[in-house]
Amino acid sequence: MDASVVLFDMDGVLVDSEQYWHAFEDDWVFAEAIEDGDPAHEEITGMNFREIYDYLDETYGTTVSKDEFVAAYHENAEELYGENVVLMDGAEALFSDLRTAGKVVAIVSSAPQAWISTVRERFDLDPLDLVLSADDIDKPGKPEPHIYEHAAAELGVAPEDCVVVEDSINGIESAVRSGAYTIAYRIDHNAALDLSLADEIVDGPEELRAALLGEDE
Repeated sequence: MDASVVLFDMDGVLVDSEQYWHAFEDDWVFAEAIEDGDPAHEEITGMNFREIYDYLDETYGTTVSKDEFVAAYHENAEELYGENVVLMDGAEALFSDLRTAGKVVAIVSSAPQAWISTVRERFDLDPLDLVLSADDIDKPGKPEPHIYEHAAAELGVAPEDCVVVEDSINGIESAVRSGAYTIAYRIDHNAALDLSLADEIVDGPEELRAALLGEDE
């Protein structure tokens, strides 16, 4: 792997938000907002929340309108990102050392820009070379490859010149299909999932740092 651009997913990689989203899904989305069925978290993790509604509506039926669904996600996101999540151990140093090594550093996320901004400001993640949300593109989000193709184009490189760090099945598929070198970031919330579609799997922040900077652990 010798990529000049590093594209980080946000949820489940930079911040530990997936545990909170999974709780929200169990408590409301799967319990009250769908008509029938028992979805698995990995079916929707990594997707844009508007597209989550479309998927659930088509697959399981929904009991709420899309506007109500979107509003519930926004309401949950305020406390989730503003108070609950914590930053990946060593993220500040990793970003700094990647920049020192001449790498382009970006966030590419299914989350809206407002949620990403909360994380950026709370944890002082700037400067970044690009912050791209699924809301910024006109094509379907993850697991489709468009968001990573778009990010590469925005940065003036081919997807093959990028390394992507992802944690979800949908995100990994998106990155792999784009042609980017894909690192699956494995921690507690996705430890039981098959992440083998990725080019490389790392366990936790120390292994991620070693993979991205070519360091011995």
